[in-house]
Amino acid sequence: MIATVLNAWAWTETVVLVLLGTPVIAAVWLVTTPFDRGRYVTGRMFRLLGVTSVKLNPLWRFDTSGTFIRDPRRPYIAVSNHESYADIFLISHLPWEMKWLSKETMFRIPCFGWMMRMAGDIQVRRGERSSIVEAMAASRDRLAKRVSVMIFPEGTRSREGEMLPFKDGAFRLAVETGTPILPMAVAGTRNAMAKGTFRFQRSRARVRVLAPIETQGLTLEDVPALRDRIRALIDEARQELRRELNG
Repeated sequence: MIATVLNAWAWTETVVLVLLGTPVIAAVWLVTTPFDRGRYVTGRMFRLLGVTSVKLNPLWRFDTSGTFIRDPRRPYIAVSNHESYADIFLISHLPWEMKWLSKETMFRIPCFGWMMRMAGDIQVRRGERSSIVEAMAASRDRLAKRVSVMIFPEGTRSREGEMLPFKDGAFRLAVETGTPILPMAVAGTRNAMAKGTFRFQRSRARVRVLAPIETQGLTLEDVPALRDRIRALIDEARQELRRELNG
């Protein structure tokens, strides 16, 4: 009974924040877009809605750790393992703006999807090459405007808890643009909102930012080794986080 009540409250505060936040984000977008070409301010305000939602959710305890970047306007390509929709709320706690590469169905959600568009997030349709090409072009645009891009290289979440193979896209983009990669590991969010359910569950989660990895001087031939190296680093950090959270 208590769990049901807490879950109902978590959904209520989340929906209310989205409804109240939409006109606020729209106002920020209208005022700042003429001089903020990267929509940094609008995006940051949008992420803070997620942070506020977590603070009001009695079932979630989220925190951050690791190597925080010094210059928030130096663009990175951030990559992370993907455990659940709650990853979005968790990673939003990091104190700098990133544009998210996300499946197009997220952009169809009333209010939430509108804010994603205003924030400058990037939509992609899975399995459609033309959409992937457009998404990579949009990513280059955000990087050129000095804003980092956030990509889940697994492409989707696994049901069993193991990390899926990483796709090449984020790493090719990093090599082609000479942009450093910012690896991240998340743990604990799988229980917060498991795949196949939209029910909030009691969870303690953490994201750890690893040291950036430069890509200057690399070629496309280096992409597989770069991809596998970063996947191994993230997996090691993820396992360490799990031990910390369970300790």
